Amino acid sequence: MRLPGAPAATPPARPTEAELVRSVLAAAHSMTVVIDGVRHEVRNLDGGDVLGRLHLHPAAPLAGHPAALLNDGLPAIRLEFTDIAPTPVRDRVRARVTVLGHLLTPWADEASAPGTTTCVEYGQAVLETARGTSYIGLDELDEAWPDPLASYEAGMLTHLLDDHPELVTLLLRLVRPLPSAAVVRALPLAMDRYGITLRLEERTGHRDVRLPFPSVLDDVDQAGTQIQALLSAARRRSHRNSLPA
Repeated sequence: MRLPGAPAATPPARPTEAELVRSVLAAAHSMTVVIDGVRHEVRNLDGGDVLGRLHLHPAAPLAGHPAALLNDGLPAIRLEFTDIAPTPVRDRVRARVTVLGHLLTPWADEASAPGTTTCVEYGQAVLETARGTSYIGLDELDEAWPDPLASYEAGMLTHLLDDHPELVTLLLRLVRPLPSAAVVRALPLAMDRYGITLRLEERTGHRDVRLPFPSVLDDVDQAGTQIQALLSAARRRSHRNSLPA
C-alpha cells in the first residue's frame, strides 16, 4: 500500500524476463524438442501455452515417483523456441528461449492421446535477446503470466504495417531524439502490454525505440484505446511543431 504523499510507482517499461519467456511459449507455433541428443521438430502447436502440455517439477526428486529414484538416469530434455518478428525487419529473431530439464514421464508428442501431458524435472530457462542472456528459475516462471497481447501481437503488427503504414510514420513524432535523415525505414517490431517497439533501420545498422502506453494493459480489448492515445499524442506534437514561432 502506498503511503499518503508518497509518489506513485513508475510502471515498468517492458516485460520482465520471466514474462517474456511465458509470452514466447504462449505464442509459439513450433518448437524443437531434444531428448538425449535426438531432435524432434514439433510444428503443429496451436498457439496455446506450451506449459499447458507440461508439468514442471522442481529439481529435487519427487517422493514416490519411480523415475526419481534413479535421478542420474533420467533422460535430458531441451525445448527450443525462436521468437521471430512478424514484420519484415532486419534481424527478425527477437528472442531465443531454451527450457532445460529431465524427463520424468515419456514425451507426449502430437501422436499422443488428447490431453496427455509430460512431467519434466525443471532445470532452468535460458532467454537470449539483443539485451543479453538471462536465466529464469521455476519460481519466477510460475509467478509470471504471458502477456495478454502475446497471441494477438503478430496479427496486430502486420495489420498496422500493411493497412495503416502512415500511422507508423506518425508514431515517429514521439521518438526522442527525433529520427535523423539516416533512417531509411521504420517498422513495428513488437507490442506488449507496456507499449510498442519500432525498429529504425539505417543503411549500416538499426536501433529499437519503445513507445510506452499511457497505462499498462490488462486485456487485449484495451489495446485499441492505448494505441489511439499514442496516435493522438503524436498528432498533438506534430501540430505544435507546425505552429509559427
